[in-house]
Amino acid sequence: MRILYLDIDALRPDHLGCYGYHRNTSPRIDAIAAEGVRLTRCHTPDAPCLPSRSAFYSGRFGIQTGVVGHGGTAAQPKVEGKFREFRDMFDTQGLARQLQKRGLHTAMISPFGQRHAAHWFYAGFNEIHNTGKGGMESAEEVWPIIDRWLDSSAARDNWYLHVNFWDPHTPYRAPLAYGEPFAGDPLPAYLDDEDLIRRHNRVVGPHTSQEIGMYDDRENPRYPRHPGKVTNRASMRRLVDGYDTAIRYVDDYVGQIAERLQSAGVWDETAVIISADHGENFGELGIYAEHATADSATCRIPFIIRWPGARRGVVDDALRYNIDWAPTLMELLGGASQPLWDGQSFADAITGGGDPGREDLVISQCAHVCQRSVRWDCWLYVRTYHDGFRLFPQEMLFDLEKDPHEQQDLSGQRPDLCREGAWRLGRWHDEQMQKMARSSSDVTDPLWTVIQEGGPFHAIHERGRSPLPAYLERLEATGRAEGAAALRKKYGRYL
Repeated sequence: MRILYLDIDALRPDHLGCYGYHRNTSPRIDAIAAEGVRLTRCHTPDAPCLPSRSAFYSGRFGIQTGVVGHGGTAAQPKVEGKFREFRDMFDTQGLARQLQKRGLHTAMISPFGQRHAAHWFYAGFNEIHNTGKGGMESAEEVWPIIDRWLDSSAARDNWYLHVNFWDPHTPYRAPLAYGEPFAGDPLPAYLDDEDLIRRHNRVVGPHTSQEIGMYDDRENPRYPRHPGKVTNRASMRRLVDGYDTAIRYVDDYVGQIAERLQSAGVWDETAVIISADHGENFGELGIYAEHATADSATCRIPFIIRWPGARRGVVDDALRYNIDWAPTLMELLGGASQPLWDGQSFADAITGGGDPGREDLVISQCAHVCQRSVRWDCWLYVRTYHDGFRLFPQEMLFDLEKDPHEQQDLSGQRPDLCREGAWRLGRWHDEQMQKMARSSSDVTDPLWTVIQEGGPFHAIHERGRSPLPAYLERLEATGRAEGAAALRKKYGRYL
């Protein structure tokens, strides 16, 4: 068995042609999707980068592993304590180790473990090729390593290869020589709106339209496709075109990988999975060019499965997590799930008549904000514990069928649905704490650890470490004194 996993960082599904995008960003990915199963409502349970990939390879929710943030205690797995054996849980029960047990040679081409000091991410891999720039490498720098690996190993049997591309991750970096493939294409309709831009220019918080770079509008001349702020249609086009061009650039290399496997005579019998660690906000909750919230824009991801001999051209609309892939893959390979895994197999959706999926999903973010949200039916209920300097209310509610870009908060109009969302979240939390009491060395919810240690890593509020004082001055200088006053009132004790 040969399995190729293409991990394309920060890839929004609705910017791919196979998910309905009007721009031709992904012809090679679209062709692969046409030969397999495309999940339309797959989410990462924990975002962004480090929590998502930790969940994916451990098969577990971040609340269980302890990895929910980008710094502090919550960027490390929980200590297993006196019951830790010779190897830890990431190795003994991680997905890669289970693939090894099934006789697959596991290889990874990614700098991710070094980028986040997440060395447990490599557990279970026979080969690790660190591309060396901590996620700042572009596809043309990753390709030579892929090319050498395929040249030496594509034709042999029983391998699993994880390839990590970074181009759609901020800052958008496709070489200028690649041109402007979308210069003549319209913007997404909801973004081609001067009124929306004016409204969003009043919003405060990191990675909002006047602070694309997090807390300021400075630009880096190394990344000319990436503006410092969005104040009109021209700068909006520059931002969206930069992101879409990055996707098209990676798509070209996806095509090259397919061609190499075809020339090796193994394409038809190679399983191909295409996904991402998280999506990217473009105006959702007022945020741009970042993956900063527990919402659909950040946590919904593409998931495409081309499995030899399985269903072709199938669209699967069930609610699923990316951690469901670990037990699914084991079932497809004739193996078994692990006792600690939180995922549920959907192998029947790939090989048989479908699978109903989950009743609801709980998605979390503790790196930029502290939020947990519930996705069910058409609804997204967002509960905020720390707003990351964005002045979010405690509760928000969105109808994703009528308002897929989260512009209209309905929490004031539908308190009944907010109560239902809170109940669903509470039910999930109780289940997680009960499981933790049975299988963990502690009963600590790492979300509260993040808040105790000074807030989300990208919005720390401890005195002397916080970006807030300088940001308040910027808000006042850019005509948003009202927002600065609200932030000063809420966080003044830390200034």
